[in-house]
Amino acid sequence: MAAFDWEGLKLCPLFMHLEDDTVDRIAERGRVVSFERGEEIFTQGDPSDAFFVVLEGWVKLYRLTPAGDESVMAVMPRGDSFAEAAVFLGGRYPVSAAAASSPTRLLRMEYSALLASLRDDPDIAVAMLTSMARHASGLSEQIEELKLLNAPHRVADFLVSRAPADATSAEVDLPYEKALIAASLGMTPESFSRALSALEQFGVSSTRDRVVVSDLAGLRAYAGR
Repeated sequence: MAAFDWEGLKLCPLFMHLEDDTVDRIAERGRVVSFERGEEIFTQGDPSDAFFVVLEGWVKLYRLTPAGDESVMAVMPRGDSFAEAAVFLGGRYPVSAAAASSPTRLLRMEYSALLASLRDDPDIAVAMLTSMARHASGLSEQIEELKLLNAPHRVADFLVSRAPADATSAEVDLPYEKALIAASLGMTPESFSRALSALEQFGVSSTRDRVVVSDLAGLRAYAGR
């Protein structure tokens, strides 16, 4: 595995506390797969035969509503894992996954490889349970935010989370397209644009892929951070 991929793997909470030789053995049982933006990784209802670690790029997890609309559940960055719970429990994937950037590169771990790794090192089981609990907690927080925070507050929280902790102003590079950011925050692109406009009082201005915040302290207070 290339150094860049190894670094991405070690960023993953599932592996970061394991010994390097243990991570090596796990990685050897997987394979690196590549996707272009928009390409499907798996579809909701497919047999859950593998889980994935993002080595490069972004992955969108989503479900289709009965009306055929796309509801984004999460956007997974480099160093994160997804679908481990589905593989661990068996059955079928509860969501669809697609590459949100080009290129997107993943480590794919088959179910049989996971079982072999669990037999070799029980610490992996603990790491996997911890990872699943972290994802469940994150989903709970996301649902709470959608219920309690209005659109401008959600956008403010998103921007503050990506700005340097000790800065008074910042230029925040948007990690992926605005439409996907809006969907991940539970709003339409139009609502996202209106929310950005509502934050102009904190010196928020945006271009295609960057948002400038001149009053980061004010935005933090507004976001409740």
